Amino acid sequence: MVDGISERVRRFYDELWNQWRFDLVGELLAPGLEFRGSLGATTRGHDGFIEYATRVRDGFPDFHNQIDELIVEDSRAAARLTYTGTHEGEIFPGARAGVRIQYSGAAFFSFDRSTRITRAWVLGDLLSLLRQLGLNMHPD
Repeated sequence: MVDGISERVRRFYDELWNQWRFDLVGELLAPGLEFRGSLGATTRGHDGFIEYATRVRDGFPDFHNQIDELIVEDSRAAARLTYTGTHEGEIFPGARAGVRIQYSGAAFFSFDRSTRITRAWVLGDLLSLLRQLGLNMHPD
């Protein structure tokens, strides 16, 4: 099962995210998926995931996920990630367009018996991302 889970996480990032292959959602994600993205939004189910990923793609058309480290144990996995892209859309009001970004994150996954992802909880270094986009995060 460990090999199957490792392959699923890699396909989740390499194919579904990096290639925007939403046709793989049913194959890789359980219907009741609980998903928290690196930007802090929480969604449920296939449609919620696709809406979130589309929002990211609209803001960063070349968004790329790189797995820096992957650990799998039983029916769970954890990944250390680097995210890169160019901000082109209106994902954050007031953010500069054309800015190349890079930030770090970590993701924690749970799987069902068929190795579909049932839960993905992702944390991203939002402070670093927002600073790169020229957004002041200091209280006035």
